[in-house]
Amino acid sequence: MATLTDNNEAPSPDSLPNKRRRKKSIVWDYFTIETVDADCTRAFCNQCKKSFAYITGSKLAGTSHLKRHIALGICPVSRRNQQEKDRRNIYTPVILKTNGSATDPPRKLYRTPTGSTNIFFDKDCCSREIAKMIILHEYPLYIVEQPGFIALVRTLQPQYNMVSINTIEEDCVSLYLREKQSLFNLLVGIPGRVSLTLDLWTSDKSLGYVILTGHFIDINWKLHRRILNVIMLPFPESEAAFSYAVVACLTDWSLESKLFTLTLDQSLANENVKGNLRGLLSIKNPLVLNGQLILGTCFARVLRDLAQDALESVRETIKKIRESVTYIKTSEAHEEKFIELKQQLQVPSTKGLVIDDQRKWNTTYHMLVAASELKEVFSCFDTSDPDYKETPSMDEWKEVETLCIYLKLLFDAANILVAPTYPTANIFFHEVWKIQLELTHAATSQDPFISSLIKPLQERFDKYWKDCNLILAIAVVMDPRFKMKLVEFSFSRIYGEDAETWIKVVNEGVHELFLEYIVLSLPPPTFVDVINEGITPGNEGFIKTEIPQEESLLSNGDGLSDFDVYISEIMGNQQMRSELDQYLEESLLPRVQDFDVLNWWKLNRQKYPTLSKMASDILCVPVSTVAPDSVFDIVSKKVDSYRSSLRPVTLEAIICAKDWLQDRHSHFSSEPTTIVKMES
Repeated sequence: MATLTDNNEAPSPDSLPNKRRRKKSIVWDYFTIETVDADCTRAFCNQCKKSFAYITGSKLAGTSHLKRHIALGICPVSRRNQQEKDRRNIYTPVILKTNGSATDPPRKLYRTPTGSTNIFFDKDCCSREIAKMIILHEYPLYIVEQPGFIALVRTLQPQYNMVSINTIEEDCVSLYLREKQSLFNLLVGIPGRVSLTLDLWTSDKSLGYVILTGHFIDINWKLHRRILNVIMLPFPESEAAFSYAVVACLTDWSLESKLFTLTLDQSLANENVKGNLRGLLSIKNPLVLNGQLILGTCFARVLRDLAQDALESVRETIKKIRESVTYIKTSEAHEEKFIELKQQLQVPSTKGLVIDDQRKWNTTYHMLVAASELKEVFSCFDTSDPDYKETPSMDEWKEVETLCIYLKLLFDAANILVAPTYPTANIFFHEVWKIQLELTHAATSQDPFISSLIKPLQERFDKYWKDCNLILAIAVVMDPRFKMKLVEFSFSRIYGEDAETWIKVVNEGVHELFLEYIVLSLPPPTFVDVINEGITPGNEGFIKTEIPQEESLLSNGDGLSDFDVYISEIMGNQQMRSELDQYLEESLLPRVQDFDVLNWWKLNRQKYPTLSKMASDILCVPVSTVAPDSVFDIVSKKVDSYRSSLRPVTLEAIICAKDWLQDRHSHFSSEPTTIVKMES
C-alpha cells in the first residue's frame, strides 16, 4: 500500500530519501485524507464531507480538482460561508491565496486588495426592492423619509441615496404596471371565461372602493384568484355605481366577451343594484342561461352573520367565560394554579385557554371550545380562589357546548376558504347542503334551547340556499366522483317527497347550459353578398345585403321559426347530446383523498371537448367576495385615512401588486423540491 509523508503528499515511487520535500499544499487546510481500503485513499472535504479521488493503487490523482472544489465555490458550505462574509464586509471580500501552478483556476473570488470591490451596486434594483417591501408589508410611502429608515439604509449601503416620496410612488406604480402586463398576458391566453367578485371597502371620507377579483382557469388547468381592479366610487350608494365598476374592469382587461358570473355581497347591493348587474350580465354573456348566473350573497359573510347571531343568543354566558379566561391568563399565579388543578383532575383535554379577538368570530369559537373542555377545572378553581366569582353554571356550560356543535359546522365550512389553494366550486356544495340539512332539522328540535337558537339561523341560511343551490349543484355534477348522484341523495334528504321536482330543475339546468356551450362551439353561419334588385345603379348604387347562403331572412311571423328548427336539429343530434349523457352514465370515480378535479378534466378534455369547457367555467365560479385573510372578520374592510388620501391609481397599484406578488411567492414556495444525490 502507498504511504503518505508527513506533509500529506504521496511520494513518487522513485523518489530518493535525501530529495527535498515539496511544500505543503494549501488545500489540506480544507481536506482530510482517509484510507478506504488497501488500494484506495480518498480526500474528504472538511465542510461538505464530499469525497474525492486521491490515491488509487500507485496512481496519484493530484490536488487540482480539490482546489477547484474550494476556489470556484463548488462546495455548498464554503459558498454559503463566503456569501455570509461578503454580506458582513461588502467592500473587502476575502480571496483564498494558493501556491498552485499556472494551470490553477482564478483565485480572485476570495481576496482582493484592500479598498477594491467586486460587488456591483445597482441603485435601481435597491429602489425596486424598497418599493416591493412597501407594497408587500403595507408600509406608508413616507417611510423613505423617516430618519430611522434612512439611517438603516445608509448603514447597509452608503452609496445609496434615499429616494423621495414622489420617486418611490413612481417606483410602486411602475412595479404594478410590470406585474399587470404579465397578468394581462396570462388572461389573454385563458381558454375559458372569467368570473368576478365585487367587494366594497369603505373609508372615513365617505368614499367607497370596489375590489374586483377575477377567478379563472389557465391553459394548464390551474385555478387563479387575482385582484384585477380597485375602483373608487364617490357615491357608492348609487344604483349604477357597481355596474360602472364592472364595465371599467372588463374594458381595462379586454374581458368584454369573457365574463361568466358575478358574485357580490347582499349587504352592499339592494334588488335594484342586482337588477342592474343582471342586465349587464345578460348583455355581456347573453348565451349562458340568459346571463342570469349571479350570486347575490357572499358565503363568508353568510357564515359570519350566522355565527354572530348564534353568539349573540348567549351573550351573557360568553361574557362570563371571556372574563374567566382573562382572569386566569393575565396572572401567572392564576394560570399555574389552573394547570395544577387540571393535572390533579386528570382532565384529558389538550387545549389551552385563549383570550379571543372580538374582531374575528373564529377566535371566540376556539375560546369557547377550549373553555368548555376545561369546565371541571373552572368549577374547582371557583372553590380554591375566593376572588374568582365568574364561573358559569352547569346549565350555561351545557348551552355553550350545544352552541359549539353548530359553530363547528360554520367554522369547518369557512375554513375551506382560507386553505392555501383556493377551492373549486364543487367543494362548496358539500358544505352548503350539510349546513342546510342540519339547521333544518335542528330548527324543529324538541329541545327549546336548540330550536330557539337555530330557527333564526335556519331562516337566514335558507335564503342563501335558494339563491345558490342551482349553480353549486351544477358544479358538483362536474365532479366525476359525484355527478347527479350526490344531488339526488342530498335533495332527497332536504326536500323529502318534493325532491324529484328540485332534482329535475338541476338536471334541466345542466342540459340547458351544455346545449348553450354546443351552440357556442358551432361555426358561424355562412353569408353571401347579393344585389338588391330594387335599386338601380343610377340611384344609390348597389346595396350589399347579407343573408344566409341557402335561405332568405324574409319570413312571416316573428322570424324565429327557423331558429326553432335549428335548435330541434341540435337536440336531435345524438352525437352532440351523447357527450354529456355519456359522462353522466359512466360509473362514479372512487372518492380518493386529495382528488384534483381540474387535473381530471385536463386529462379528459379530448374525450369531452365541449363538456370540459363548461366544466372549466363552472368550477371556477367563486362563492365568496372577501380575501382569505378576512374570512372570519366581524366587520368589513376599511381603507384608513392615509391610504384614502393617496391618488386612486397609487392605491390601486399597491393593493393589486401586493396580491399579485403574494400569489407569485406562494406559487414558488409550493413548488416541490427535488433532491439530487451525487455519487462520490
